[in-house]
Amino acid sequence: MKRFALIGFPNTGKSTLFNRLTGLSQRVGNWPGLTVELARAKILLGGKMVELVDLPGVNDLTGYSDDEAIVRDVLAGTAFDGLVLVLNSSQLDRQLPLAIQVIASKVPCVVVLNMADEAKSLGIEMDLERLAERLGVDVVLVSARRMQGWGELTGSLGRMAARVDPPVEAVLDALPSGADAIARARTLLPGAWSVPPVLPPQITEKVDHWLMHPWLGVPLFFIIMALVFNATYMIGTPLQDLVSGGLDLFKEHVLAPASSALPAIVASLLVDGVWQGVSTVLTFAPIIFVFFVLMALVEDSGYLARAAYLTDALMSRLGLDGRGFVMQLMGFGCNVPAILGTRVMRERGQRLLSMLIIPFSLCSARLQVVVFFASTLFSAQAAPWVLTGMYVLSLLIAIFTAWVFRRRFAGRETFLIEVPPYRLPGARHLLVRAVGEVRAFLELASTFILVGVVMVWLLTHIPAGENRTLADALGTLFAPVLDPIGIRHELAVALLFGFVAKEILLGSLAVIYGVPEAGLGGALVQHLDWMSAMSFLLFTLIYVPCLSTVAAIRRESHSKAFAALTVGWSVALAWIVSFVFYQTVTHLFG
Repeated sequence: MKRFALIGFPNTGKSTLFNRLTGLSQRVGNWPGLTVELARAKILLGGKMVELVDLPGVNDLTGYSDDEAIVRDVLAGTAFDGLVLVLNSSQLDRQLPLAIQVIASKVPCVVVLNMADEAKSLGIEMDLERLAERLGVDVVLVSARRMQGWGELTGSLGRMAARVDPPVEAVLDALPSGADAIARARTLLPGAWSVPPVLPPQITEKVDHWLMHPWLGVPLFFIIMALVFNATYMIGTPLQDLVSGGLDLFKEHVLAPASSALPAIVASLLVDGVWQGVSTVLTFAPIIFVFFVLMALVEDSGYLARAAYLTDALMSRLGLDGRGFVMQLMGFGCNVPAILGTRVMRERGQRLLSMLIIPFSLCSARLQVVVFFASTLFSAQAAPWVLTGMYVLSLLIAIFTAWVFRRRFAGRETFLIEVPPYRLPGARHLLVRAVGEVRAFLELASTFILVGVVMVWLLTHIPAGENRTLADALGTLFAPVLDPIGIRHELAVALLFGFVAKEILLGSLAVIYGVPEAGLGGALVQHLDWMSAMSFLLFTLIYVPCLSTVAAIRRESHSKAFAALTVGWSVALAWIVSFVFYQTVTHLFG
């Protein structure tokens, strides 16, 4: 089977091209010999089966960032049949030097000039035949977002796949340096690529007049994010109710009658344990889907790069830069890829400080907990603003943490970021991304969550003497720690399993109180006052996100001590915030 590597600058639409070529067939896994995850997929090109490997975005094959080192290691240690280099067709004056280096690696190559629609709108003129002749490789002009030039692209890739030459490892020890590649690129562009002296007016400049305003930019950013969170709640809640009703009907008319002939203990395990826990979690799939559609719209439109620019001044006072804020926003989806994304930072101090604050982002797993408690404790009008407040609180906790540790993990790396023009992502791309996130969530539901809720059921049913269960015993053990913050002893089990994965938490509560998802809100109101429930929610928001995040921090930092610091700091901070909140409100309203 042939093997191609997909290479390109960051923000050139490389991932979009990969998704267009592979659809939903891609998989992510560790690359052999490296502790790094790369997306891979098998596709048919020119009658040959080809494995396409998506490498991290790079600016220079002789650079010193972690991503550049990863790309060099993969190219040097793997025999590839071809390289697919993706460049922004409107920025060849900056990006063509990378093509010089890639071609010099001696691996067969196809140069893909993406974003053809944007180049056309800017009045950029290109002579593809002349450029291909000068480079000595095929050059294809496409728009991955609109799938323009797709026939030429697949034809060129098919011809490269049909070659009978054996795969080769890249020759990297004699690559031209960045300066030499720039000088060489300047001799290739005249007559093959040209930009008009005056660019036509673009809508980007008009929008940025307000969104990038020095005074209005940051407030507008928070208003936009508040609208995203409110829309998530308003659109997702009716869908959630619909799914919940369907699951309840299945339990009532199918599961309960089918399990009635089983022994009581087995029926209880299946219905009160497995089904109640898993169904409680599954009802949040619509919320997650809506959230990721909206966040993908914000991110792929180019707005997050502007958020990084706007927040750079604030982040610099915390020992970070605008990239740290972008990683924080990425953590709203999942903390793990945000941790991996810190590789774009070259200085270790900045990477460690970013990894320390990212776990405070309100990830999608904790989102379901916040949404549930907000809808249970507050009115339909107030709940969206509670959700927004929790996002703001997570950012404030992250800022406070960065301020505390800014001197210990200091960094002085210069911050440079490309602000792309605004783009309207395609509906298919948004749906594919959201479906992928929901699928990953459901895959987790079939592993961690299933095991977790079964273990919670066992702890709440296995006796420990004196009319107590193992869950009661654990609660008594943790009572000196949990009583001052108003968290009842039975919730200790849910917090313990929440460390493994926050997705387990609501399922655990349903099992603990022995109620279906529809009745969990009533059970919480009956067993907890609003002060205790809010304290529990605050603790859940701040303490260790999940075992996967801790593992990612350990792997990326190469330090067990740093991973232990992130766990210890988050737990201590969660307890202090919950303690201050609970003691204050009980003295005021108790």
